Amino acid sequence: MENYIKDFLKRFPELEEIVPSVRRAAEIIIEAFADDKILYLCGNGGSASDCEHIAGELLKSFKCRRQLLPGLKAEFEKFTECGKDLANKLEYGLRAVTLTSHPSFSTAFANDVDASMVFAQQLFVLSRKGDVLIGISTSGNAQNVKKCFLTAKVKGVTTILLTGKDGGICAGLADCVIRIPEKETFLIQEKHVGVYHLLCLVIEDYFYGEK
Repeated sequence: MENYIKDFLKRFPELEEIVPSVRRAAEIIIEAFADDKILYLCGNGGSASDCEHIAGELLKSFKCRRQLLPGLKAEFEKFTECGKDLANKLEYGLRAVTLTSHPSFSTAFANDVDASMVFAQQLFVLSRKGDVLIGISTSGNAQNVKKCFLTAKVKGVTTILLTGKDGGICAGLADCVIRIPEKETFLIQEKHVGVYHLLCLVIEDYFYGEK
């Protein structure tokens, strides 16, 4: 972890103050994945894209190659049709689910019930105690993220907020808050990318790096 943090600070020296929060977020997520839990992600607009980006880095190889172990490869190679191809190309991953990716459900629930509770409804149904939720809101005041955080409290889901300097209403609800010391949305988002890349590198290295 320390080498990745040092490299991060070379690129973002102005973010040294948030390192303790980033370290804590990494520990929370690693502990959850080690216990076979799931990471959920939610956010709006550019932050929704960030959720997809994070999930993409976790579900497949990021910096480390995550090849299947020989025993599992052998199981796939039993299939004459595509078996060797599957064995050589499938990768291990970490279970990350974006709450922004189910358009049929989201549009139906928004139309029939309440658009501000689309994230909360999914988390209520899908999550289990010990799972983790990352909510991304540059202002910290997104109502749908707030309601998802409140649902997380009831479900026993640990919450991490990626936000800006103010933190907004969501900062008071999150178990871990990573505050980018900026107020402009685009500046916050630019630095969010660096932060979650750091998180993904640290998490991947823990599970798949050379020991």
